[in-house]
Order: sequence, then C-alpha cells, then structure tokens
Amino acid sequence: MGSDLPVRFKGSPASPYTRKMLALLRYRRIPYEFLIGGHIVDNFSDLPEPKVNLLPVFYLANNEGELQALVDSTPIIRRLESDIPSSRSVIPNNPVVDLINALLEDYGDEWITKAMFHYRWYYQDDIDQAGSILPRNTMLGSPEEEIKKRRDYFVDRQVSRLYVVGSNDQTASVIESSYIRLLGIMDLHLQSYPFLLGNRPSSADFAFYGQLTQLAQFDPTPRKITLERAPRVYAWVNLMEDLSGHPVNSGWLEIEELSTLLKPMLKEVGRTYVPVMLANARAINKGLTQVET
Repeated sequence: MGSDLPVRFKGSPASPYTRKMLALLRYRRIPYEFLIGGHIVDNFSDLPEPKVNLLPVFYLANNEGELQALVDSTPIIRRLESDIPSSRSVIPNNPVVDLINALLEDYGDEWITKAMFHYRWYYQDDIDQAGSILPRNTMLGSPEEEIKKRRDYFVDRQVSRLYVVGSNDQTASVIESSYIRLLGIMDLHLQSYPFLLGNRPSSADFAFYGQLTQLAQFDPTPRKITLERAPRVYAWVNLMEDLSGHPVNSGWLEIEELSTLLKPMLKEVGRTYVPVMLANARAINKGLTQVET
C-alpha cells in the first residue's frame, strides 16, 4: 500500500520524537507537511484523533483508504520503509545488525528520554526555561495572561509526572550518571565513525538525535554538561538535523566490526536499560501496576 505525498504530521519542536521524525524524513527525502502550533492545526479540524494523545501524530491511510492518526515513531518508520521504499533506507538488511539497530533505537526512545524528562523537570533553571518557551510554541500569538495560565498548568503537570520516567531524588544520580557515561561513549565513537552503525545513519541515530536536541542543545543543565564533556556530541546533533545531502554510497559496518565498535555502547545498554526491559516484561506478565528493578 502506498502513502499519499506529502506525508502530513503534527508535532512540536520541543518533542524529541517529532525532531527524530523530521530529521528522518529529511534524510529519506520524503516530502512532508509539518503541522505545528494550535493556530495551524485548527485549520485541519477534519483530521482524525489518535487513540493516545502523543507527539508526533502521523496521518496515514489504511488498506481501505481511510485516514488514521498514528503515534509511536518506531512502527511509523517501518511503515514508511514499506510504503515509500528507496535507497535511503534507515533499516539494515542484515538481520543481526537490524536487531542491534532496533535495540539502540529503543534505548534512545525509552531510556535516554528518561534523562531528557528528568533534567527538564527536576532542576529549576530547566523548569523555568521549558515553562517559558514550550507553551509559546503552540500559543505564539496569544496574550501573555493566557500563556502564563498555560505555563503554570503545564509546569505543574510535567513536574508531577516525573515518576512516570522513574525520576526522583533516589534515582536522580542513576539517570544523570548514565547520561554522562553515554556522552563519553558517543564522543569516542564519533572519532571513528559519524553514525552508530558506521558511515550511514540508521533509525537508531535518529532516536538518539531526537533526545539530544533537547538534552544537548535546549535544556540548560544537560546542555552545560554536554558542552563541557562532549562538544563533539553537540556538533553531531547539528549535523544530524538535515542529512538530505548525505550520500548513501557507503553503508553500515559488518557485524564483526560492529561487535568491537559497539562494545562500550552495548555494555551501557546492558547495564541500564536491559534490566528495566526485563523488569517491565515481568510486571506485564504478572499484571502488576508498578515496575521495580
């Protein structure tokens, strides 16, 4: 089944998953319409609502030609690979490399995002900046009184939801030390290859990039840490933003080379995220409402 072009989706610059998909669409040279801000989205009131109100929301047709509102960047990326095949794929053909790519993409989407949400809503400087800027992304022309009301509501809600990513006074050091280790690992990695799997970006690169647009370049506390410890990572985020001109005449490394290159990265994933995934699976299987690990 093909997709109508341009691909239409709704998102926000402050959403790491929106930034992930924007950069991916640019790299794959897929024409798109990006709906941002309430005043723009309101002009498309006929669009369907997603089952879960998350960003970004992609509007794609199903087999019957009916428009659906889809969220969750990972399956959307695979859907676009199927609907709009090209030489600029972000999914490796080798099944083992593909598995590693899927693991790293999930780590970016589900673990690095813990650091993103934690830093943004745990430290006052970060709370103040996010509270000031994020509401204006969707209320640019609104009166200041309305923006202030929205800011107060939004900040209170987000701070109260820190528990959702497992952020609290006890886990803060775990989350922050993991981010600092990741910066060191990425800094060394980028001295050898420009992307996680070699000379070509994969979906995992875009997952990392999305979170780092906020951690490395927007929120004050992690941005300062990034610039002090790994300015190379800050520069990488700049380069990842638009890879539409990046050639695809070189590719991903073979598994033998990747096994050495990615050892530090996979060790960090195994140290932090894999235990959480296993604990989450146990909680689901047992019908528990809380994950502990």
